[in-house]
Amino acid sequence: MDKIKRTLGFIFTHPLGKRHPFKSLLRFVVWQLQSMISPAKLISKSFIKPVRFYACKGLTGITGNIYVGLHEFNDMAFLLHFLRTDDYFFDIGANVGSYSLLASGVCNAKSITIEPVVSTFELLTQNIALNQLEHKVRLINSGAGAEMGMISFSCAEDTTNHVISENEAGIANIKASVITIDSLLTDGQPLLIKIDVEGYETEVLKGMKETLSTSSLKAIIIELNGSGSRYGFDEKNIHELLMLNNFKPYNYDPFTRLLTELPLYGDYNTIYCRDLDFVNNRLEHATGIKIMGELI
Repeated sequence: MDKIKRTLGFIFTHPLGKRHPFKSLLRFVVWQLQSMISPAKLISKSFIKPVRFYACKGLTGITGNIYVGLHEFNDMAFLLHFLRTDDYFFDIGANVGSYSLLASGVCNAKSITIEPVVSTFELLTQNIALNQLEHKVRLINSGAGAEMGMISFSCAEDTTNHVISENEAGIANIKASVITIDSLLTDGQPLLIKIDVEGYETEVLKGMKETLSTSSLKAIIIELNGSGSRYGFDEKNIHELLMLNNFKPYNYDPFTRLLTELPLYGDYNTIYCRDLDFVNNRLEHATGIKIMGELI
């Protein structure tokens, strides 16, 4: 019951859920019935046309898209408005691939997509194959960090799987390889990077010093919600590092296509941008996309 309450709270506070509460609630009810009838079956669902994805009961990282069109509305809409054909997008901590599906399936960008947990990576691979995007998406079954190596990841926590800290014992985990983001620059120069690694962002940034300095990189969507404390990291240091590299934090309103500078990072994902004239020009001239009956 608590889980249902949380989901309904998410729906009715979501920008599109608030505008279309009955449509969102109907989508929620239909999905609950579908997943109850076939709890273990992967069901193909429509995303943003022409993209589809697989979902099944318990996959909270992607089922939010069923209810409200775009789970992380501001950040996903920013990506949709910002990327163009053959831009490079790095998806660090991809889970089952929502962002990469949008980047390569809708925007026609090239994605380099990293996910360490094998079971999650398998579904990510299926989502890319479902949309015949293998030529646009390079899939890497690894984690990202400060240097090459191996590390332990939790494997039974859905969207909150993370690098095991020294204080965590008895958690189901797997061993996974770790690469640096700088090692990917030979594949392409990213215009946009999304980093969602459940508190391990500090280590990821240590391995992307060269990437941060490349002039092609204009924006970073990064999760800063305090979870870095499990590793003893202060996320204010990430903010300062990005500011030193001329990035500033913004909130994005997809309806007006306006960026508003923030005094600090937000409570969840934050969009950091530099070369604001370039970014704003992209956002202003992006083709409109219809989501939940809204043209954004």
